[in-house]
Amino acid sequence: PIYRRRATEPVQVGKYSIDNRWVVPYNPWLLKKFNAHINVEVCASVKSVTYLYKYVHKGHDAASVKIQKEGALDHDEILSFVEESLAVHLPQQQPIVYQDGQEAQAIERAALRKTTLTSWFELNKNDPSAHNISYSDIPQYYVFDKSTTNWKKRQRGGQNVIGRLPVVSMLDTERYYLRMLLLRKSGAISFDDILTVNGLRCITFQQACQEYGLLRGDQQGHDALNEAAQFQSPRQLHMLFAMICGFGEVEDVPDLWMQHQVSLCEDFVYRYSEQTEPHYALADIEELLTSYNLSLQKLHLPTVDLPASVLERANFDVVEEQAKANGYAMQLNSEQRNVVEILLSAVYNNAADF
Repeated sequence: PIYRRRATEPVQVGKYSIDNRWVVPYNPWLLKKFNAHINVEVCASVKSVTYLYKYVHKGHDAASVKIQKEGALDHDEILSFVEESLAVHLPQQQPIVYQDGQEAQAIERAALRKTTLTSWFELNKNDPSAHNISYSDIPQYYVFDKSTTNWKKRQRGGQNVIGRLPVVSMLDTERYYLRMLLLRKSGAISFDDILTVNGLRCITFQQACQEYGLLRGDQQGHDALNEAAQFQSPRQLHMLFAMICGFGEVEDVPDLWMQHQVSLCEDFVYRYSEQTEPHYALADIEELLTSYNLSLQKLHLPTVDLPASVLERANFDVVEEQAKANGYAMQLNSEQRNVVEILLSAVYNNAADF
């Protein structure tokens, strides 16, 4: 169901002006019966099914085992490990949070404030004992002081600390390869240092990975698609496939297509036969390849001839588009809503003189 949210007047809550767009949709009957926020929606698109499958395929439960001589076992799951989130950003491209009208001040503050990454560079400059520790392992031996934005040597408890680098899409090319280098290179004192391999400064982080021998031919593309298939939609996989072909220097593109055809065609399975679904996936991929000056023929992939209108209908998701329309409608003022209603009425009534 589509939950109705009326366009109410804004309410001031502290320094924020809030209206119904800020309220999460809910089912009033279920909320009253169970005294909890419950939302029921129809699962009618491939995107929704893919989202649900994440939970089915997320892996088995993890067990923690501890052997002790005597006394009661006091297991605290929260305290069993501590996760330290580490920044992965390009030079002068760290994320900045700011309020409207305060962009300039936020940029000035960000220029003075170090991130976990830039502070790691500084630590390596000043502390020789940190040179053999990779970025992801540094939280085991040092703690990041947010007040001073400096890494300080741990006094105790580092064995249960996990450094976590966020997942970076291969579509974000340079960040993707920077992350790969940060997982392997220790003792770096700057971004330029990361780019330098055997005394030669590389132009890009991708080139640095190549010089280090981290790019294992076509296997890199297979690994990226296998990982992305676990949580991304087929349309996103098409974009990734095109990007890998455009930048990844894949030697055997037909093999890459054949090995990942099932996941790349997943959004067409329920609408077309097994014989025709690859045609729609390939047509969508060919459209994406044009931005890289490539085509299916150049990559030795099966060519297809589908009109753009047919492909557009194939990619059209009624539920998703209806949700978008409802969201946009909530943002209309009274005059805009009146214009939209007039236009829709003319369309529905086939008004020839409109």
